[in-house]
Amino acid sequence: MTLDHSPLDRARIKVFVMASGGLDSTLVLRILRDQGLDVTGVHFYTGFCTVENRRRIGGWRAEKGSTRNQGLRAGADVGVPIELIDKSEAYRRMVVNPKHGYGANANPCIDCRIFMLLETKRLMEERGGHFIATGEVLGQRPFSQHHRALTEIDRETGLEGRILRPLSAKLLPPTLPEQNGWVTREEMYDISGRSRKVQLALAEEWGIDDFPQPAGGCCQLTDPNYSRKFHDLLEHRADKELSHDDVALLGLGRHIRLGDGVKIIVGRDADENRVLEIYRRGRWSMSAVGVVGPLTILEGDPDLDLRLRAAAITASYSDGRDTPVVTVAARFDNGPEQVYDVTPAPRQEFTSMLV
Repeated sequence: MTLDHSPLDRARIKVFVMASGGLDSTLVLRILRDQGLDVTGVHFYTGFCTVENRRRIGGWRAEKGSTRNQGLRAGADVGVPIELIDKSEAYRRMVVNPKHGYGANANPCIDCRIFMLLETKRLMEERGGHFIATGEVLGQRPFSQHHRALTEIDRETGLEGRILRPLSAKLLPPTLPEQNGWVTREEMYDISGRSRKVQLALAEEWGIDDFPQPAGGCCQLTDPNYSRKFHDLLEHRADKELSHDDVALLGLGRHIRLGDGVKIIVGRDADENRVLEIYRRGRWSMSAVGVVGPLTILEGDPDLDLRLRAAAITASYSDGRDTPVVTVAARFDNGPEQVYDVTPAPRQEFTSMLV
């Protein structure tokens, strides 16, 4: 089917834009809106978003950057409705065993793209949509945004010809929306590589000035520190499954591996201590008595020796670190309190156990 270019016909064309809330996808929302299409942004909640983690912890982390949902913010900036979809449970199953592997850290970028495109495809088909658009830029991400990867993604999703990438469209084969006149190819772009000069110029021209800076986007799986904890957890988890609690705890505290089945998570400040309180249920927890210090959560089934070691490490991060003995109170879940008088562990004794 070929349509003419009249505004009336284009207004009937439904496009679903994968909207992370970053600059690239925000620009795509604006580009397609300006072409007169019926545009809906789709923003997925995976559980691995840096902004969500800042919001969870609060305090100075929340003040450090915006804790607004970036997808909703992008839609508001350009006047496009955004669908928020929670796919965190299915995403956790995918991320522990991605078919195409991980990038430099724990980022399963190709599998992530396929996952989100398939979910968007399902929504598009349910709503009678015509095509999907993304903010991908050719050559911007070495793992997932080169010609071969894009071709493979299109093939695996069964969306060949129905994924428009407006920022690099002139460098890619014409898609169905271009061939049918639903969009004007001449009004697309030929951006490639990691430079953001063209995108920043467009943002300035269109008055878009509130967007996160590119550095792996909102995905914690691109962060080296988070990724070390992620891989360590899977290495010591026989069933290779992640729970909602696991994902949250990976973004909290210092992680110290005491043994194959036991790890401790030591709060780094009052805000993290407050959030770690939520995760005491079903776990051992401990904190120093009479001095300011961290809340420590124990993962696994620690025997007394490991609990005493955890208490000594807890004491070493408390204000009593330079005293001969610190009293540490421990309990399992909401059970009876146990009290340990321990010598704070010298940092050099457990530095190598930090994940």
